[in-house]
Amino acid sequence: MAFDTTSGERPVLLVHGFASTAAVTWHSSGWVRGLGESGRGAVTPDLRGHGRSDKPHRVADYAPRQLAADLVAVLDTLELDRVDVIGYSMGSRVVAALAGLAPERVRRLVLGGAGPLELFDTWDLDAVERYVIAGDRPADPSIAAVLGPAIAAGADREALLACVRGVAGCTLDVPAGIPQLFVAGGADTIPSGVAALAADRGAQYLELPGRTHFNALIAPEFRQAALQFLA
Repeated sequence: MAFDTTSGERPVLLVHGFASTAAVTWHSSGWVRGLGESGRGAVTPDLRGHGRSDKPHRVADYAPRQLAADLVAVLDTLELDRVDVIGYSMGSRVVAALAGLAPERVRRLVLGGAGPLELFDTWDLDAVERYVIAGDRPADPSIAAVLGPAIAAGADREALLACVRGVAGCTLDVPAGIPQLFVAGGADTIPSGVAALAADRGAQYLELPGRTHFNALIAPEFRQAALQFLA
């Protein structure tokens, strides 16, 4: 597991989404800088299969519990007993798995760009494999929209495919007692149903009007709400 840290009080663990990296999701978007300006440190790992981390090709290596265990290992390495955590897109499912695996390590949890229906679980996984390996255009345009840019950028195709298969159907279940803030773009269809999910849990919810899955993360209101929630 590759990860970076920045100095500051009470470091926040930031977990990126599928086919991205910590550098793209958290550094380029201004999140790490914004946390620093508020006095908070940041821990930004690259999930396995992504960025500078190892890229195994077995589906079992991408089970949610395994991805969560990687994050526990990072916290152990840094000797951080309990942290605030922010996830985005697939990263929200990974941090939910972290809360389930080691609830004592999570103080508060921000879940961005994710809802009750997991995107990969809606895909024809055989069509995903044909697209990733052979380049066959899938009938579902979301498959090419999500995977195409990563493949064009030179991502490890076998690792991407294993990750999709391993994460498909991963829930957002979080143990009771961990405060949660859900955030989603108003024009984002991926987290459909998230407002009702938050209401059912008695969790906070912020909708970002007009924001899509790809630009919700850079909305100033998102960062402001997260910092206030984690204060």
